[in-house]
Amino acid sequence: MRASGILMPISALPSPYGIGTMGQQARQFVDFLHKAGQSYWQILPICPTSYGDSPYQSFSTYAGNPYFIDLDELAAQGLLRPKEYKHIDWQCSPECINYGVLYQERYAVLHLACERLLAAPPAEYRDFVKQNRFWLPDYALFMALKDAHGGACWQQWAEPLRRREADAVKAARKRYAKEIAFWQAVQYLFFRQWQALKDYANARNIQIIGDLPIYIALDSVDVWSDPHQFQLDEHLNPTEVAGCPPDGFSATGQLWGNPLYDWDAMAKDGFAWWVRRIKHMCSIYDVVRIDHFRGFAGYYAIPYGSETAACGRWRTGPGYALFAAIKKKLGAPRIIAEDLGFLTEDVNALLRKCGYPGMKVLEFGFDSRDGGEYRPHSYPVNSIAYVGTHDNEPVNGWVETAAPEDIARAVQYLNLTKQEGYHWGMMRGIWASASELAIVQAQDILGLGHEARMNTPSTVGSNWCWRAKRGVFNDRLAARLYQAAELYDRLPR
Repeated sequence: MRASGILMPISALPSPYGIGTMGQQARQFVDFLHKAGQSYWQILPICPTSYGDSPYQSFSTYAGNPYFIDLDELAAQGLLRPKEYKHIDWQCSPECINYGVLYQERYAVLHLACERLLAAPPAEYRDFVKQNRFWLPDYALFMALKDAHGGACWQQWAEPLRRREADAVKAARKRYAKEIAFWQAVQYLFFRQWQALKDYANARNIQIIGDLPIYIALDSVDVWSDPHQFQLDEHLNPTEVAGCPPDGFSATGQLWGNPLYDWDAMAKDGFAWWVRRIKHMCSIYDVVRIDHFRGFAGYYAIPYGSETAACGRWRTGPGYALFAAIKKKLGAPRIIAEDLGFLTEDVNALLRKCGYPGMKVLEFGFDSRDGGEYRPHSYPVNSIAYVGTHDNEPVNGWVETAAPEDIARAVQYLNLTKQEGYHWGMMRGIWASASELAIVQAQDILGLGHEARMNTPSTVGSNWCWRAKRGVFNDRLAARLYQAAELYDRLPR
């Protein structure tokens, strides 16, 4: 069934409190999608961000981002008073997030709300803690210990805590009981609002596509609590780390720095760690997009401590055995495979065997360093078409930065005109394709450029900051999108 959707991070929603949240503006965006004839809302990972503010480097693969908790909703529930947060200067413009001030100010407000919640916790809270005991207690302890250590990485903690010795962990749970309760309460507040938002979207026939990063941050509860799942040495340091090799886009490659999985160890229990992770993601999203799918066929391993990715090597991934285990335990979860990057036949064969739709990025189709397989005439039905992802320029930014011959080829292929707007012409290109689903960035429907780019890979300091202005997702824009969805047979059925 043909459909279309919009990629819009929760963080980028308009909000008076420094960052997008799961409150009124999120519901208004759902209403906009419904009016616009869209069927899907794709978001970035909703997990907590750590250093660099990237949702792909999180302290936990299961937890929700506390910044997304809507303060007005907490006030409506009696957990906050308006005077406790409405006066705060978040020191950001309507179009840019200031993460430093969020870190300094948001948690003090959440402490007030959680104190009131925990003074008389409802049965629903106790049920939440019980249902999430497979990750929540360790996460809450980890965050409490990070606070106690001034935010230091767990590798810098005292050896008994570093290695999770039973007596040390037991003593820490007792010593930091109040702080642990706070972090558990924050997650309850997050997932209560998240489920309400998802229910609101689903009731309006909008399904949510969530993102699952393939790798885990080294400084995370996931690595600290279960180090045997990763390639670590006897000192709990990674032996090799993740990244991408040098290519036409980067002479030194990309050094991500995440620890790599010990696939042999994971295979011994039927990939239980991954099955549990996928099960959780499928419970909070309607569709799961798995990032860097090619890493399951073969992954790039870089010696720990290297300054660039140039000295890495390719190693064999788990292949179909992982997805067979997922299918056996979970049936047929709805998964999108992000099959971009350096593709080899083993990656293509794995995708075919899994049967998941892969991704086609239109901007790549006109890059002289890439290939023609990304032009719409070649898109298979079982694929998801994008103009660009969060890692790419919005169209108007791409026009500013791409090679003139690449732009000329796009103009010729898609019959682009300045009068229509290159961004509308590029979106028209994927809507008209055979792909069962076409996703466009919110920045493109708004006609924004380089200033609104969400992420530039291998850079830090200016990513993940863009926000939409209040009022831009209006009825006029919805009507134009609805007309396009009708024209290209992508209206909801």
